[in-house]
Amino acid sequence: MQGFVNREALAKTISTRKATFFSRSRSSLWTKGETSMNFINVHDIFLDCDRDSIIYLGKPDGPTCHTGAETCYYTSVYDALQGSKPSEDMQVTTTLYSLEDTISRRQEETVTEGKPSWTKKLLLDAQLLCSKIREEAGELIQTLLENEDRSRAASEMADLLYHAMVLLRVKGVKMEEVLEILRKRFSQSGIEEKASRNKS
Repeated sequence: MQGFVNREALAKTISTRKATFFSRSRSSLWTKGETSMNFINVHDIFLDCDRDSIIYLGKPDGPTCHTGAETCYYTSVYDALQGSKPSEDMQVTTTLYSLEDTISRRQEETVTEGKPSWTKKLLLDAQLLCSKIREEAGELIQTLLENEDRSRAASEMADLLYHAMVLLRVKGVKMEEVLEILRKRFSQSGIEEKASRNKS
């Protein structure tokens, strides 16, 4: 990603090791991840030869872009000129991270007047959340047992995934942690994966 920094933002980044920038529109410092919890943990900072630009080298806790993408630079100019669409893999992860960010913001909401959002209700009521996950899982299973159409299966899976991600938020588990486990499982057989779990 790219951001603007001033002396204070750089000093805070050095002291906290969290990527911090200066918002020229708000005239205030902001730390990447202060609302989404997707901090960038800075390991080193580099100056260019003219000392007029800086690179923060760090590891992000989650997606770097506000869209949910791993990087803000995911659009190729050449692809755009040719009318190419973003890859399906990028669209999938962006959608998941965007949903995760929405759920995170719902958790931070303060209910003052009116009814809380459905997500907020789920976040505050573990029994309600668990019952909805069981319900949605059962409805997804029924699409197979009753040979319902593909659109119905996709809809029920979307419902189950959403409610499961709310549970992850309650447990403090980030989607990136789940995806990382899946990536590791791709490289080994099911038997090997189960054996490794038994050892741990």
